[in-house]
Amino acid sequence: MDYTVASVDEALSLLVHVANSPGLGVTELAKRSGNTKARAFRLLSTLEDRGFVQRRGELATYQLGYKTLLIGLAAQEQVSLVRQAEPYLHALGERFNENVQVRVRDGLESVCVARWESTHDVRIHGGVGRTRPLHAGASGKILLAFADEALSQAYLGSELHRFTASTITQRSKLTQELSHVRQKGYATSIGEIAMDVISLAAPVRDASGQVIAALGISIPSSRLTPDGLERFIPPVCEAAQALSAELGYRHER
Repeated sequence: MDYTVASVDEALSLLVHVANSPGLGVTELAKRSGNTKARAFRLLSTLEDRGFVQRRGELATYQLGYKTLLIGLAAQEQVSLVRQAEPYLHALGERFNENVQVRVRDGLESVCVARWESTHDVRIHGGVGRTRPLHAGASGKILLAFADEALSQAYLGSELHRFTASTITQRSKLTQELSHVRQKGYATSIGEIAMDVISLAAPVRDASGQVIAALGISIPSSRLTPDGLERFIPPVCEAAQALSAELGYRHER
C-alpha cells in the first residue's frame, strides 16, 4: 500500500532542487521538478511561509531558508550521535545478544536512530525510524524525565494512551515515576508497551549536559525475570556514560 502524500512529495522535491541549485527562479524550478509554474509557485510560497526557502531579488530567485539550517544542525548532531554510538551498541549487543538501541526525542515521541539486532529467534521486532510515545517504555521515560519543564508539563497534561495493563496513564503516578528516573539515573519498563517486553535505558548527554538520547536494551520476558534485569543496569549505564563523555560531557563531582 502506498502512503505517499503527493503534495508533500512535490514540496520536498522542490526543496531538494533549491538546495542543489540555489538562485533559480520559479520557471526553471517548475521545469526541473515536473510541476506547472502555478503549482511550483504555490508550493514554494508554502515553503517560504514556513521558513524553508527564501525568495530573493527582483527576479524572485529562491534559496534555502533558516529552517533548513535548524534541520541540518539537528541532522548533523544525530548523525554524529549514531556514528559514535555504534561501538557501544555493538559491545552491549555482543555481550548480551539482546536488542540495543538509541532513541531521541522527536516532539512528543521518541524515535529510534540506531539499533543492534539480537540473533535470537525470539526477539523484539522494531527498526530505525520507529516512533513511540514518551510515557511508555524505558527510553521514552528517560527522554521525558529529562525534558524541559514546559514540554514535560504539556505532556503530562495530555491524554496518556494505554498499551497494556502496566502502562502508566495517571499523571500523579507518571510524575512520581519520572522523579524516580531522575534520582536513579536510569529507567526500567516491565510490559509497559508490550506485556512480553522488559527494557532498561540510561541517559546520553551532550557537552552542555543536556540529555539528547536514551541508550536502551530490550529483552523478551521469556528470557528474563524482573529481578534478572539488575545485572544489565551497570553495563548499560556505563555505556551511556562513556558515550556521553565521547560527546563532550564532563560530569562535575
